[in-house]
Amino acid sequence: MSSSISNLAAVTSIAYTPSKITNERNSEDRPKITKYELLEKLGQGSYGEVFKARNKESNDLVALKRMPIGDEGEGIHLSTIREINILKQLNHKNIIPLRDVVVDSGLLHNPNVQLTAQDIKTYLKQLLEATAHMHQSRILHRDIKASNILINNDGILQIADFGLARDMDNGDEEYTKSVVTRWYRPPELILGEGRYTSAIDMWGVGCVFGELIKSRAILQGQDDLDQLKKIFNLCGSPNQKNMPNWHKLPDARKTRFKKTVRRVRREYSSFDPLAADLLDKLLVLDPKKRSTALEALDHNYFSSSPLPTNPANLPKYESSHNYDRHRNKKPRHD
Repeated sequence: MSSSISNLAAVTSIAYTPSKITNERNSEDRPKITKYELLEKLGQGSYGEVFKARNKESNDLVALKRMPIGDEGEGIHLSTIREINILKQLNHKNIIPLRDVVVDSGLLHNPNVQLTAQDIKTYLKQLLEATAHMHQSRILHRDIKASNILINNDGILQIADFGLARDMDNGDEEYTKSVVTRWYRPPELILGEGRYTSAIDMWGVGCVFGELIKSRAILQGQDDLDQLKKIFNLCGSPNQKNMPNWHKLPDARKTRFKKTVRRVRREYSSFDPLAADLLDKLLVLDPKKRSTALEALDHNYFSSSPLPTNPANLPKYESSHNYDRHRNKKPRHD
């Protein structure tokens, strides 16, 4: 679950240290894409491609996200501007830093990765610390998932890809529902909730935690209705007690399901009862009762034996841009 990309930083191709980039820079001073050597393609999303690259001047390895500029007159896509602005607001060791904005003219499932209970505890703690920082900074990520988590060979986990992120409002605005990758999408979003909160990110954190334990995505729905079925099979079917007013959500009438009982604790207790308890507090149907990042960090799971591994002592592996890449590995804790 480790990446060989050390001192990982985001580079957008339309990676800059915010303090070094100002609006006063003239065209001759702006960094060019030619200062980076592309080493390998790591992934592709709706708004760009991600490469492992090397800065030719400093020899630093970076994650370079190449985002296209629109046709003449269209300019840069709004999501690109939003991602850059959000990354400039955030400064935390567990969130990928933005190093350069350059103009282009013209682990989890790795067979070699064996995570211990202590390692899993360390990675989850860093993920929660990063998420807490985002939410305290009034930022919603809106796409927490395995493939948006990078880990370097110093043992530092970093949340990446802020293409769907946005500032939180005061609770009156209705957001777009076209966010969060399906396997990590919370039930309220699938049911059509538009006035969602930071709880949608916490559902994603819970899914990633379960994935760390199981070595595979834990809720693999084929479509939205199948995703709800998978969620209810694990978390119990919704009712007025565990998800008040769920039936009033816009898409609730489209849903048909059998009554099921909650079995999160039972499913994960064999790995660690305290881990199962924490996961049970993250994968909660009612977003108002879902643990926040700060609440999760205060859970006894992190202070119990075995204690989290020191990040410097985490194992090092061959290059892997995110732990989601290791999907050919058999589950560890079924």
